[in-house]
Parts: sequence; structure tokens; C-alpha cells
Amino acid sequence: MEEKATLFDLNQKIRNSIEQNFPDSYWVIAEISELKINNSGHCYLELIEKDPNQEKIIARARATIWSYTFRMLKPYFETASGISLDKGIKILIKAKVTFHEQYGLSLNILDIDPGYTLGDMERKRQEALRQLEKDGVLEMNKQIPFPTAPQRIALISSETAAGYKDFMNQLLSNSYGFKYYVKLFPAIMQGDEAIQSNIKALDKIYLHVDFFDIVVIVRGGGSKSDLNCFDSYNLAYHITQFPIPVLTGIGHEQDVSIADLAAHTKLKTPTAVAEFLIKQTNSLDQYLEELQTTAITLVNDCLQNKQEQIDDLSRKLVRIGNNVLIINSKNLDQLSYSFEKRTNRFLQAKKDFLRYSLSALKSFSGKFIIEKKHYLQIALKTVNLMDPKMVLERGYSLTYHNGKIIKNGSGLSIGDMITTKFKRDEVNSKVEKVKQERKK
Repeated sequence: MEEKATLFDLNQKIRNSIEQNFPDSYWVIAEISELKINNSGHCYLELIEKDPNQEKIIARARATIWSYTFRMLKPYFETASGISLDKGIKILIKAKVTFHEQYGLSLNILDIDPGYTLGDMERKRQEALRQLEKDGVLEMNKQIPFPTAPQRIALISSETAAGYKDFMNQLLSNSYGFKYYVKLFPAIMQGDEAIQSNIKALDKIYLHVDFFDIVVIVRGGGSKSDLNCFDSYNLAYHITQFPIPVLTGIGHEQDVSIADLAAHTKLKTPTAVAEFLIKQTNSLDQYLEELQTTAITLVNDCLQNKQEQIDDLSRKLVRIGNNVLIINSKNLDQLSYSFEKRTNRFLQAKKDFLRYSLSALKSFSGKFIIEKKHYLQIALKTVNLMDPKMVLERGYSLTYHNGKIIKNGSGLSIGDMITTKFKRDEVNSKVEKVKQERKK
């Protein structure tokens, strides 16, 4: 019959077995996937190992750094390596295998070798760099012509980062008053998600790439592990393939990241990037001022030369004009004399014509008046002869009816009163009978 035991008993046997079989400490290579510090100062980690070919986790273990060890170990590691003790880094630890009946298997970390982490990060960095050189893309972004004075800037950074604020303050508050358009494409600038976040920001900028002159990636200073994402092959490759220049100001002066090497222009800090852009604009401004000065000088020289030519031509024209005036003055005198003579002859001819015309008109009008006087005399005599008074003088009489001379009796009726006028008197009569002559 099989022996029965409680869980506590079983775990105690496991603990005794581990203590007997693993009495010493061991140096172990692992990657930190999780790191937490509790209120007591104890540090709890989750360590993993990945398949180098598939990035698949093949081993996992819990680890602990007790507070009295952690207080000394953390600053020592970070000072010696320049890397923050945090998740995502690979470490070489000295650990003792422990087993607790209640908490299970764990590694009690006694020491960490900072040299190994540095070497591992540098190894990965060199592998990424060699791959970029092998692909023949490392210098591609540098070969893109740089704009003379870029002013439309696509900025990749974290809005809460000090590096972003330093860049914006330096650029937009420049003493020259230069204006820039800056569009922020937010990205995570450290940690596991930083690489993919920066790549996504580049992809978003690419959708509007024709609008921008350059891309700027800025981040303030930090530890080597904080900046580890900028040694990524994938991020650097995207930078090399970008169609407009990429500038970096990642904020670490001593080391140069793979992203720096892949970029068109690498500068030490975000502020240095802003100063570089201001300098570019100022250089263009000075160049334009020099061009303006040169253009003004050339124009003034040209105007001076033309003025001298005009003055010379003016003097020649004055001399020619004076000669022309003298010649034309003589011609005018001759024309004036000739015109005067012709005018006098013309006026004399017109005077003679007018005198002849006036004489002829007087002769004609005299004859015309005499003829008309004679005609009027004859007409007057005829009128006088036709005057009724003259008729009466010759012994005739005139008969009136209602004040009108009666030429025949057709207009009279029996009983009408008529008046017959003689030379000196008149007689009134009454019509008794009207005899009308028959028409034949």
C-alpha cells in the first residue's frame, strides 16, 4: 500500500530534498519579465528564458531580492552599468534555490553581474547594426537632400516628456521670431512598447508625408535600459526607409543609438535639435539678405551706368538739337517769307475779286430796282382803275345788299332792301320782282 502524506509533509520533503541537492548558490542567465517592489522594500521578480530562434518562453521562475540585499544591489548595478534594473533586460544573477512549503519554489538573488547585462545589450546592438549594413540600408535616409530651411515638422515624442517641452520652448521662442509648424505624433519613449509605438508614429506621418519637411524624434536623458528601444533593428530600419529626413535628439551624449546612426542627422539633445533648425533658418535668412544686398548693389551699379549713358546721350542730343534748330530756323524764315508773299498775293486777288463783284452787284441791283419801280407804277395804275370810287367817277353806279356789292339778282328775294350808290349820293330801293334768266 502506497504511503499517504499531507501537502505540507510533501512540500517539506521537497524542501529538504532541494536543500540537500542544491546546497550552493548558482550563476543563472535570465530575462526580467516582471519586477515589483513592495512596501517593505523586498523586490519580487519573474524571470524567463526565451528560445533564441522563436522568441518563445521556454522557462519561467520566481525570484526574490530581500530588502537588505536590494538596498545595496540596485544602486550598485545601476551605477556600474548605467542601466535601470527593470523588466526587459537580461541579467546574470547569483542565486540560491529555495523552496517554501507555503510559497513554493523561488530563487533568492544574492548578486547581479552588471558586466553581463552591458555585454548582452551591446551584443544585440552590434547584431542590429551589422544586419542594417548587410541589408545596405544604413545610409539611405542620409542620402535624402536636406531642406534649405525646414519649417513643417512632424515630431515624435511623449507630450509629458521633458525633452518634448525643451524642444518646443527652444524652437518656438527663438530670438529671431522665426515661425514653425510642429505636429506632435505621440509615442511611448521607453519600455517594451516603445519600439512599436515609434514605428506606428512613423506610419501615421507617412500618410501625410508630402505636407512635412522633416521628422524629428526627441527624448530626454535616461539610463541605457530606458534608451534600449532606440537600438532596435526594426525601428532603425523604418527610419532608413523614410522618404524625408529624420533627425534625432534622444538625449544621451556618450553613446550613440542605432536610431541615431540610421537617421539623416543625429544631435545630442532635443534642445540641440531645435538650435540646429533655428540655425538652418537663420542661415537662409542671412543668405537672402546677402542676395538682397548683392541685388541692390547690382541694380544701383546698373542704374548708375545707365544714368551716365543717358547723360552722355542727353549732351549729344542737345548739340544735335541745337544744329537742327539752327537749320530749321533758317528753313522757317524762308518758308515764312515765301508764305507771306503768297498770302499777300492771295489777299490782293481776293480784294480785286470783291471790288469787281461789288461793282457788278451795284450795276445789277440798280437796273433791277428801276425795273421793279416801273412794274409797281403800272400795277398801281391798274389798281386805281379798279377802285370802286374811280368806277363811280366814270358815271357808273354800285348796288349793295347787306353791305356787299351785288353782281346779279340770283341772291335777292322779293322784299330785300338794296342800296344804289352814285358818285355823290345813294338811293335805297325795295325788290318787288326778281326775274331770273333761264339757262340755255
